[in-house]
Amino acid sequence: MSEYDLKSVKLPKLTGTSLKLFAAAVESPAMQGVLLPSLLENGGIPFLQDLDLSEAPTYYPLVKGNHKIRVEDFNPDKAAKPAGFPFRTMMDYARAYRSGETTPVEVAEQVLAAIKASEQSDPNLKLFIAIYREDVLAQAKASTERFAKKKPLSLLDGVPVAIKDEVDMVPYSTTVGTRFLGQEPAKQDSEVVARLRAAGALLVGKTNMHEIGINPNGYNDAYGAVRNPYDPTCDPGGSASGSAATVASGVVPAAIGADGGGSIRIPASLCGIVGLKATFGRISEQGAAPLCWSVAHLGPLTVSVEDTALIYSVIAGEDARDPNTLDQPPVTLQGWNERDLKGLTAGIYPEWFEHADPEVVKVNYELVEKLKARGLVVKEISIPDLNATRVAHAVIILSEIASCMRPHSQKRKLQGAAVRLTLVIGEVLTAMDYLQAQRMRTRTMNNFNKVLKDVDFILTPGTARVSQPVPDGGYASGWSDLSLDTEMMRFMIPGNLLGLPAISFPSGYDSRGMPVGMQAFGRHWEENVLLRVAYNAEQVVTRQLPGMYFG
Repeated sequence: MSEYDLKSVKLPKLTGTSLKLFAAAVESPAMQGVLLPSLLENGGIPFLQDLDLSEAPTYYPLVKGNHKIRVEDFNPDKAAKPAGFPFRTMMDYARAYRSGETTPVEVAEQVLAAIKASEQSDPNLKLFIAIYREDVLAQAKASTERFAKKKPLSLLDGVPVAIKDEVDMVPYSTTVGTRFLGQEPAKQDSEVVARLRAAGALLVGKTNMHEIGINPNGYNDAYGAVRNPYDPTCDPGGSASGSAATVASGVVPAAIGADGGGSIRIPASLCGIVGLKATFGRISEQGAAPLCWSVAHLGPLTVSVEDTALIYSVIAGEDARDPNTLDQPPVTLQGWNERDLKGLTAGIYPEWFEHADPEVVKVNYELVEKLKARGLVVKEISIPDLNATRVAHAVIILSEIASCMRPHSQKRKLQGAAVRLTLVIGEVLTAMDYLQAQRMRTRTMNNFNKVLKDVDFILTPGTARVSQPVPDGGYASGWSDLSLDTEMMRFMIPGNLLGLPAISFPSGYDSRGMPVGMQAFGRHWEENVLLRVAYNAEQVVTRQLPGMYFG
């Protein structure tokens, strides 16, 4: 049994003038020698530097699929929403179109009206960076005509889907949440968007996000902070904050996000929806902003597991323009909507699972008991080196983002203070730090592979805390709260560093009515197993609409 080595950190919150002054000081060569050693020490960088690692580095967490699995098309007939499920799902739209209850044009008008209502609400949820009304209506008209001819392209035809502004989509620019990137419209769709468009999806605008996706909250200095629909004084998580809040508030049933360190799963958990980060290399990154190439994933955020399976079935698979996708086994949804968990074993590392707020732990353990009643076997596990795993991921993602942003260093003053502060840390990391982190990645992959030989997947809370109030002054000028960031990211890191598939799904609510999430992550290429876990959880968790709902 390994010793649990993750620790909570206690660091001051910075907002407003204090944050701006501190960021400026850290950027100053004269002050870096004074301030940076403490920041690096708190981040665990010297600890990683001192580790004696014999492993060779692993630069990409690519694992060849060596098992044969049966390919199945998405099959909605075996799935059904639980009684009283309050959200309108993608499949609800698909059925309404086919019954003649409504048309894509009518739905497009409703979506545009809902977006306007969200902008005129008090407070403004700040969901979108850009929406082109005429483009949305033109897509809806074409879809309506296909239905009139009884020739829809797929179950997705006419169903509204929003896209994080980290992903290319014609005719929009891709700003990545900045004031200076994306000065020209995208020349072609990203592969994920192209597949959605080919399926007939109604592509509705570019959602707001944390600037360059560098922090796990919803603040954006250029476009305003995204609000959590369950409590608009609280943060929705990030960086896919706009995608998650747009789905949770009922504006659209699904959106695309990007996840380098929990950026899909954290906001999914805090906003009470489903977020899937597939195996590294399962979903093409072609056309996504090149921020953190060895930990980055695109994926869906949806109101239901059925919707997640549907979008996943459309966007997953090989893409000749993304070499990382070319050595994957066939995409499968086999067994995703089986209504039990018989034959599956979950691993729980108790010290890790319980390293969260008491209410989060309580709600998640209650769900574990309900899953056991559906046939799940739970086995206690232990995982070594979790702290070194955390630091290795931080070194890799910060080094890669800082490298990607280096050509734009002359635009640094146009970025938010918290973003500038984090970029400085990434810039002072060395090539030796980066290589040491890649060697730690190899060790951690071996650690988790050993555990996953004995269990089918690992269960953790989604985040260690529920959505928290934004600090005073945070909406005006942003904030830096590394202690809270650590709590939100605690369970996210293995999915990104090791390329393991992971899904966040609702497990209940706390005493304030704020969503609590659970996460499952499993073996490479076994997304269908994780969907089955989340689907069974959905059958036993009573869902609640947020106070700000526009569906």
